[in-house]
Amino acid sequence: MMEWLAILDPRALIAGIAIVGLVLSLPLFVAAVRRFRRFNVVRGTLYFLAGGVLVLVVTIAGLVTANLYTYVRLTHEHQAAKVVTRQLAERQFAVGVQTREGAVRYYRVQGDEWQIDARVLKWRALGNLLGFDTVYRLERLSGRYGDLRSEREKPRTVHELAPDPGIDFWSVARRYHAYMPLADAYYGSAAYVPMAEGAEYTVSVSTSGLVVRPANQAARKALGGWK
Repeated sequence: MMEWLAILDPRALIAGIAIVGLVLSLPLFVAAVRRFRRFNVVRGTLYFLAGGVLVLVVTIAGLVTANLYTYVRLTHEHQAAKVVTRQLAERQFAVGVQTREGAVRYYRVQGDEWQIDARVLKWRALGNLLGFDTVYRLERLSGRYGDLRSEREKPRTVHELAPDPGIDFWSVARRYHAYMPLADAYYGSAAYVPMAEGAEYTVSVSTSGLVVRPANQAARKALGGWK
């Protein structure tokens, strides 16, 4: 039993709840229609309201499931992206990000360093006991300057890496954490390293946060001379 729970995806569980709720709501609506036809308004209304509550649960579960599928399950350290930087001008770079979805996407970034941000959704003790894995989603790519004066005065660039989730389960769990016994949303992580011509990096994520490692000599040289 516990081995089955260990491989259970919380998204699949929520989707299962939605399906069960939908199946259970149909007989209630049918019963409500029959009662109305017999002019039994009180019982018909009760059946109709019960079915409506189940449909509401199904809707909420569906929205949560759709949002959680924008996250990636995390069972150990996982390579989340590959990043390459190409210099365009002074303090201007083209930063290519290749995530697990496949194609490389390039972003124009200004500054001396690039920074990547992620949201990590961790589960509380009960969720861990049920076998729910930590999930993550890369959120933003931005530029940073090495000195505070430039950081205050120079133009900054920020790019969105994640699609619009609609209802954001992370934000909801964070705001209403007292009412969600499984979710623990107090976890964001960011990492930044220098930009340099031809530098390549790998971005990994674990339950302790993001880690950026150099993938070629240009990146190692940039990190070696970083102040």
